[in-house]
Amino acid sequence: MAAYDRGVTAEASTDQLAGAEPDSEPGSDAASRVAGIGAGTSRGVSDSVRRRFTAMPAWDWRSWAAVGWVVAIAAILRFVNLGFPPGLVFDEVYYANEGRELLEHGVEWRNETDAAGHVVDRADFVVHPPLGKWIIGLGIHFFPNGAFGWRVMAAVAGVLSVLIITRTARRMFRSTVLGCAAGLLMALDGMHFVLSRTAILDIFVMFFVLAAFACIVVDRDVRRTRWLRQMENGLDPSQPGRAGRPRLTVSGVPWWRLAAAVMLGCGCAVKWSAIFFFPVLILLIFFWEVGTRRTAGVRHPWRDTLLDETGWFLAMGVLLLATYLASWTGWFLSDDGWKRHYLRDELGRPESSIFGPLYNLWAYHVDVFNFHKGMTSPHQYQSWPWQWLLLARPVAFYWSPDPRCGADNCAAEILLLGTPVLWWAFLPALAGLAWFGISRRDWRAAAIGAGVFAGIAPWFWYELSNRTMFYFYALPAEPFLILAVVYVLGAFINGPGVGRLGGGRVRTGLALPVEDRRLYGTIFAGAFILLVAVCFWWYYPIFVGESIPYADWLRRMLLGDRWV
Repeated sequence: MAAYDRGVTAEASTDQLAGAEPDSEPGSDAASRVAGIGAGTSRGVSDSVRRRFTAMPAWDWRSWAAVGWVVAIAAILRFVNLGFPPGLVFDEVYYANEGRELLEHGVEWRNETDAAGHVVDRADFVVHPPLGKWIIGLGIHFFPNGAFGWRVMAAVAGVLSVLIITRTARRMFRSTVLGCAAGLLMALDGMHFVLSRTAILDIFVMFFVLAAFACIVVDRDVRRTRWLRQMENGLDPSQPGRAGRPRLTVSGVPWWRLAAAVMLGCGCAVKWSAIFFFPVLILLIFFWEVGTRRTAGVRHPWRDTLLDETGWFLAMGVLLLATYLASWTGWFLSDDGWKRHYLRDELGRPESSIFGPLYNLWAYHVDVFNFHKGMTSPHQYQSWPWQWLLLARPVAFYWSPDPRCGADNCAAEILLLGTPVLWWAFLPALAGLAWFGISRRDWRAAAIGAGVFAGIAPWFWYELSNRTMFYFYALPAEPFLILAVVYVLGAFINGPGVGRLGGGRVRTGLALPVEDRRLYGTIFAGAFILLVAVCFWWYYPIFVGESIPYADWLRRMLLGDRWV
């Protein structure tokens, strides 16, 4: 097991993963690097700039073969016996049924008999946007008979998210091995696994958030490659105005950045909480663009970034909103949706063909917002954000005293619980991420930490109002928590290197020889992943509802009543 792929030198990989990527001060040595003064040059671009602007090769067949094995493991785990239990579990009672209603009516529908014996047959008031339920409905359309149909799209989203994090981690860390480590950790995480086999919405929120992040990481590489090509063709970034910037062409449009906006719009169309990530992604793109210009030698990187990118940020906002509104197409095309004709039917006012439906949708959203604002009813499985990384209150999705285990007392449960070895490593990993990131000023650490912040920190605000919350709200943060673990494992393998702390340079005094460091680091990383795999295997019966002796089930409840 090698720390890095062939073709990446030890010096380059140390600097790229563990070392800082310090951007030069504008007007100092940046222009001399671009001009080729000092270190080696190639076609007028210094080796230092070229190395920083050169992305990890994307289409190496060996990396795809390795990724294929990781994805295959994730797929086998998620699709085997996906239809068990055969009935609805936990919130599937809402979302699976609503997915079927969308197929039949274009909107969520209520067809039942109330307590007075009256038949209720009308559009239903629901508190989440429709896209996630449309996706569930797609599975029901192709597999209409049984639980496999309403769960299959969740499994597909789970497998694809393993693929995305594997490729994204590979691109960020410039290592197929570390990319596959990230994919394996996600494939073997209990919370991701259970939600990949359950027809509720959170797996889709996580998928679209992760896809949006992957898009901006690709965008970073594409934009830097564009600068490199232009500089090789004679661009002088130190020139003022447009003369020092790449020309805008069709290929120069930040398509990946715009795709990120579409992905995040899809996330918001599943649950509003995906919007927490939008300002974080904008800030990451902004600072990455500033860093690109500083490295290239632009004299005013902050000002130029603001002038060049503000329009694209506004375009991202427009695309996000348009994508979100498009998810309501069924409501717009229906005459029966909840508050579809609010102006006409409830206020007695005329409705225009365009602004009328938009106003009615706004009124619907006000009701939904007020519902979430007042959602304070106690629940036996509710938990607070500070408890999520501690696994203080997992959620029981299914329970049965199933007698098939062969013992006198049996238990069959599906417990939404992250793999404990992995989740209890997140807090130390975040501490390591902060240390390495600050000391090296590493963009990877900042991006990962920002993702964790966007996924968890906003929920502390809702804790102040005692809003009812659940552990699975943390799922959109889970990919970034896994990336934090992999980042620290990569630092163990690659060593502390040289970084910046304040204005000076620091180097550890206990550094091992390169070969020993990589050997010990690789052994540690491999042992950790193996331990996660063993822990996942131990808890697998309570992830899938397998009937086991009650005593065996009780042994798995490490935190006692908090896990029951």
